[in-house]
Amino acid sequence: MRPGQFIGRGVFFVHHCPVGEKAKPMPQNVFAPWTDPQAKPLIRFENVTKRFGDFTAVDDLSVDIYEREFFALLGPSGCGKTTMMRMLAGFETPTSGTIMLDGKDISPVPPNKRSVNMMFQSYALFPHLTVYDNIAFGLKRDKLPAEQIDARVKEMLRLVQIERFAQRKPDQISGGQRQRVALARSLAKAPKLLLLDEPLSALDKKLRQDTQFELMDIQEKTGTTFVIVTHDQEEAMTVASRVAVMNFGKLIQVDTPTQIYEAPNSAYVADFIGDVNIIEGNATVDGERVLISWAEGQPDIIGTPAQPVAPGRVSFVIRPEKIAISSEKPTDRRNAVHGKVLDIAYLGNMSTYHVEMPDGTVIKATAANQRRRDSLPYTWEDPVWLSWTDTAGVVLAE
Repeated sequence: MRPGQFIGRGVFFVHHCPVGEKAKPMPQNVFAPWTDPQAKPLIRFENVTKRFGDFTAVDDLSVDIYEREFFALLGPSGCGKTTMMRMLAGFETPTSGTIMLDGKDISPVPPNKRSVNMMFQSYALFPHLTVYDNIAFGLKRDKLPAEQIDARVKEMLRLVQIERFAQRKPDQISGGQRQRVALARSLAKAPKLLLLDEPLSALDKKLRQDTQFELMDIQEKTGTTFVIVTHDQEEAMTVASRVAVMNFGKLIQVDTPTQIYEAPNSAYVADFIGDVNIIEGNATVDGERVLISWAEGQPDIIGTPAQPVAPGRVSFVIRPEKIAISSEKPTDRRNAVHGKVLDIAYLGNMSTYHVEMPDGTVIKATAANQRRRDSLPYTWEDPVWLSWTDTAGVVLAE
């Protein structure tokens, strides 16, 4: 069972280490081979660099990916994630460094000889072939017996739940169904590794969300290692056992979705994943706490860093949902600031309030809309208090 996975229906399991607390050992049934020093990775990048002329797309990158893992490469356009995938597939060769698959250097191995399949963003289905024949194509190329091909294709059709469309052409089915055909074709030859290049980008939001969970189920059933490239943070956080956040050809942080979100190792990661407030200031150390002076006339922010922080310039990172909003000053929290509502984003199940401080700093706070009402509890220009606990945010050295 991996962190961030749904167990059954409506039960969500996460392994969460609150900021400021020591990590506790994971239960034995949790899928986390990266925590086991004896575990051997399926894929190993060792000091891999890829240059195109004077441009460095991947810069001295090292990372291990394990068997049965659903690994996400996440980052903005041009960060190097697609180049990493193309090197795994064999479409690009590293300028330097080594890529190992199951303990063997795959750099000299041509794409068609690797135990790797790739599902393209465009799906790349053959328009003149039926769904059945699209899935069977690679198996026929391998000259497998006809009865073995038929059994494998029918197994894949059942796996992705498109048996009734077997005799249709790609232009006779929906985009979501074409995506399933492409996935079934990619899995038909039972590769050790499946690469998915922005596989859900062509789907509408609702279908994309539904398909994310179907992908997770299929990956669990087949046991195939999936590596997905995406720029969609929500998608990566939903499907992946671990997420690698990239920028300028480097890995900034590789961790579980929970740790990426709750304990980012840099302001870049915090800002890239989800909504966040980043407040810069000067820190002084007071035992296990840090006092952050951030604006004239404002009380110091009290933080509890997960790692030791030296006095000096720091960033205080806190998610909007960690901040409480109230009309009266809270008496049970030491972190409390006063401002006025500048803007409101009503999202149905929740509202995000943009609150302006006297010095002009804007802090976002999210409140759940738990009851049906004609109007929100706070409106524009209302004076409000924002408050949070000492461990709600992350203190990061600059």
